[in-house]
Amino acid sequence: MTKPSILITGGAQRIGLHCARRLVDDGYPVIITCRTQRAEWTEHPLDGIEVIEADFSTCAGVQALIDQLNDREIRLRALIHNASVWMGDDDSGEAFQQMFAVHMQTPYLLNQAARRWFEPGQPADIIHMTDYVAQRGARHMAYAATKAGLESLTLSFASQLAPAIKVNSIAPSLIMFNDEDDPEYRAKALAKSALGIEPGPDVVYQAVRYLLDNPYVTGTCMELNGGRNLR
Repeated sequence: MTKPSILITGGAQRIGLHCARRLVDDGYPVIITCRTQRAEWTEHPLDGIEVIEADFSTCAGVQALIDQLNDREIRLRALIHNASVWMGDDDSGEAFQQMFAVHMQTPYLLNQAARRWFEPGQPADIIHMTDYVAQRGARHMAYAATKAGLESLTLSFASQLAPAIKVNSIAPSLIMFNDEDDPEYRAKALAKSALGIEPGPDVVYQAVRYLLDNPYVTGTCMELNGGRNLR
């Protein structure tokens, strides 16, 4: 019997794509969303991963994805909200609105719809990818605030959907650098945590697996910060 699928929003690159591939290795059918298909996927398709284009900037765009999944009568094992956007603060509020749409509005709407996508009586998980700064504030206020809002949604949905669906969050700090990050920036970033390492995306996959496998965890935030709180 085919396992129910795992849906990962924003799974086209980096941490999201790594987790998608690892979950495929675990035997799950995986669906990822992205804004646009990548050219390299034409020649090198993602093995075991279905890609759906989705626009999370508006309620209509989210509803289009919901309608598509409803029409397919999708059955899920887990819904992982990995879609994220980083923008600096601005005076117009446009950046805040865009980050609110992706970090809060989209998970809110998808979680409401997802009640019908999980098999009754079977393990079911929703995981929100937030950020270390969500519980501490940051110089980039709009980003931190919308990630904090997603942390709040974790608690609300965990209470509302229990006991049928577990809802938790994962709050990473530094996980992996970008290719263009210079040595000075890397050294400064590594010094912020007690462990002082770039752990790589597999630590996020390990956290996802823990939440999927543990039947007694809901409404919690798993911090992946290498002891940054100790500095």
